[in-house]
Amino acid sequence: MLRYQENNELHRDFHGTTNTTLNYIAEKYGVDAVREILRRTGREVYKSIREKLARGDASELIEHLNWFFYREGAEFTLTVKHNEIVFEVFECPAIRHLQKLGLEISPHICLQTEEVNHGMCQDTPWRSSVEHLGFGHCRQIFRKES
Repeated sequence: MLRYQENNELHRDFHGTTNTTLNYIAEKYGVDAVREILRRTGREVYKSIREKLARGDASELIEHLNWFFYREGAEFTLTVKHNEIVFEVFECPAIRHLQKLGLEISPHICLQTEEVNHGMCQDTPWRSSVEHLGFGHCRQIFRKES
């Protein structure tokens, strides 16, 4: 069960704010600061997901990925095996919306996925990786280590 599940109107313009904020932080404080903020977000904002992963329960992570990308109208596949979750996004909803707004895509936009995922997996038996398969197309892999 998700800790929270937004059902109200979806305001996609938060993608524009995030895009601009990533650039600002990288320019002012460096990319390492961006990475740390995003990783901390994964660790603290998604604490309930991380705590369940630490107990070997990936159910909230699976529900989170499915719900939020479904809500954004993203085309994706979600494959769940015993010790592996593969989440392939064919067109990133953030990048799609930024293009619709005519905004330049931050070179740090994919760090958001990578580092938030790492933060959610921190201090758990799970590890995450992201394969970039094309512009806005990625495969996120979560593997449980023995």
